[in-house]
Amino acid sequence: MKLGLRSSSVELLRRLRRRGPFFTFEDALRVSGYSRGYLKLILHLLERGGWIERVERGKYVILPLEAEKGRYTLNEFVVDCMLVEPSAIAYWSALHYHGLTEQIPGVVFVQTTSRKKRREFIVFNTRYKIVRVVERKFFGFDSLWVEGVRVYVTDREKTIVDCLDKLQYCGGIVEVYKALREGDFDWERLSRHLELFGSGAVAKRLAHLTKLLGL
Repeated sequence: MKLGLRSSSVELLRRLRRRGPFFTFEDALRVSGYSRGYLKLILHLLERGGWIERVERGKYVILPLEAEKGRYTLNEFVVDCMLVEPSAIAYWSALHYHGLTEQIPGVVFVQTTSRKKRREFIVFNTRYKIVRVVERKFFGFDSLWVEGVRVYVTDREKTIVDCLDKLQYCGGIVEVYKALREGDFDWERLSRHLELFGSGAVAKRLAHLTKLLGL
């Protein structure tokens, strides 16, 4: 059962909700006009009352009215946007999204170019792994809207290239082999992605797999 709110807290939540399902401490500071110390107290009370949930330090999600504290979950693609910017769902998670693996990964893999001290998070009982790549390797996304938030997932062809680059994040080369065997790909796009990616090791692995498959 959620605890009651003062009118000032109701107004703060109303303003924050206009921005979407999640917000940062700085967002709340701008829209509230409160001092930092007082705002920390307000956010603590809102979290204790079951109105918001802290995802990590300084980042929060507004819980739906019907949500029970400790039992609410948020789509992992939306959480991905909250953890780091820029970001895209990638590797094994992207394989699963595109229907290229039967395995359900126990970790949501998030690709980014940003430096972040923490690389692993547990949010709403889901584990997230942040994987940093250089700028030239961060491309090739499908854009989609989830719960009113624009999110990105590596496209089918880029997912294959990424997985061949970091086999430890996709369940190994056998998973890539099965994806190539069962999936439908735009081979011209895959070739362009491979060229942009600029990795001889990835090119050799892909050549080996396609030869085995007779592609």
